[in-house]
Amino acid sequence: MPRKMAREPSTTGQESPSPALAAPSKISTVLELLRREEGATLAELVEATGWLPHTTRAALTGLRKKDHSLEKSKRGDTTCYRILEAG
Repeated sequence: MPRKMAREPSTTGQESPSPALAAPSKISTVLELLRREEGATLAELVEATGWLPHTTRAALTGLRKKDHSLEKSKRGDTTCYRILEAG
């Protein structure tokens, strides 16, 4: 049986799920949480994504670099992040 290259399409008849049925990306989940009126804490973002805290903070930095305006506030003693919508 001839070997296949890694990028060669599969002939097993199984296709990848369509984008409409695929799970939302982790960054879209982060954006959704940050758009809530109360925003999201680091712990909430970590729980929703499964990322480590330093990875989650790096994602927030990446969003800032993509011109998202992030507001930092306090919810009790906990830091909370929220996206400021343009307007």
